[in-house]
Amino acid sequence: MSGAVVKRAYRYRFYPDQEQAVELSRTFGCVRLVYNRALEARTTAWRQEQRRVGYGDTSALLTAWKRTQDLAFLNEVSSVPLQQCLRHLQKAFTRFFDKQANHPRFKSRKKSRASAEYTRSGFRWRDGQLTLAKMDQPLAIVWSRPLPEGAEPSTVTVSRDPAGRWHVSILVETTIDHLAPTTAQIGVDAGLMSLLTLSTGEKIANPRHERRERVALARAQRNLARKAKGSNNRDKARTKVARVHARIADRRRDLLHKLTTRLVRENQTIVIEDLAVCGMVRNHSLARAISDASWSRFRSLLTYKAAWYGRTVIAVDRWYPSSKTCSRCGHLLDTLPLGVREWTCPGCGVVHDRDVNAARNILAAGRAVTACGDGVRPNRR
Repeated sequence: MSGAVVKRAYRYRFYPDQEQAVELSRTFGCVRLVYNRALEARTTAWRQEQRRVGYGDTSALLTAWKRTQDLAFLNEVSSVPLQQCLRHLQKAFTRFFDKQANHPRFKSRKKSRASAEYTRSGFRWRDGQLTLAKMDQPLAIVWSRPLPEGAEPSTVTVSRDPAGRWHVSILVETTIDHLAPTTAQIGVDAGLMSLLTLSTGEKIANPRHERRERVALARAQRNLARKAKGSNNRDKARTKVARVHARIADRRRDLLHKLTTRLVRENQTIVIEDLAVCGMVRNHSLARAISDASWSRFRSLLTYKAAWYGRTVIAVDRWYPSSKTCSRCGHLLDTLPLGVREWTCPGCGVVHDRDVNAARNILAAGRAVTACGDGVRPNRR
């Protein structure tokens, strides 16, 4: 069975000692400072001189900064994360010039993700233990799952989330075997009443993770609002709010991983809608629920897992009227309000569940894409 050679990241919790925590916090601050200074230098050069500054120029600036009295402390941390943040800035500008992303923004001490990336020269991997540059002892990592046998880390990213949890992401190159081929195909309709509705008629309930924690989140946010700005108590209250958010995100991510893995294992072809989530969240009445459902992340997970395991994901046109088209006779309704969950086809008299009917139409549209090699356009009236 053929397989794909991929770069895969394995993420673990770890618990630094006091000395390691201080060193990493100092590194995070230096990375943020270098990134912001380099961004300012590139932005100023363009605005004042219409001159582009590249990675090589910012690397030379970093060397000059280290020789100044004010920024000499940059020599106290490993140079590898500092160089890596300049590479990340270069990539951000490349995406901006290619019109794939917005202009890079400055990193905030309180709002931006605290992280540092180490390449092979910035850490030591020996006997299953990871030791970062400028540290004497290996990290106390909780190995929740083993790394692939014989895998050698190529990049290590250390981060601290707003809830105060420390994580290390280890990037390795590994071979993932494709799953055995199957003839099963399925259409998936994403929704809010049910998180997913399958063309088989199965409905996967929407757990509404954010709604379950809404009372606890509101309580933590009220407590934060009462604290004086700049006080230690405000920092503690902010951490409590972050822990609620982290609990919500962890549950959501766990569910999506389980669902996407199941769909990929059981089906050869998975058909979904090409939803414009960015536009849908502009509806203020549904934005909170749509964000909680995390349809974009579902598609992202499904896509890369399908590529890993030799499956196919087809996205049909977002304008295809899957809900108001009869999956049996093809009759198309003029309108179908969102509140109508069941409807009877005027053409053949079949009673349809709105979501199940949509999933079946999505599957049929995906089969048409496979047969014709073209997208499905709506029948507009």
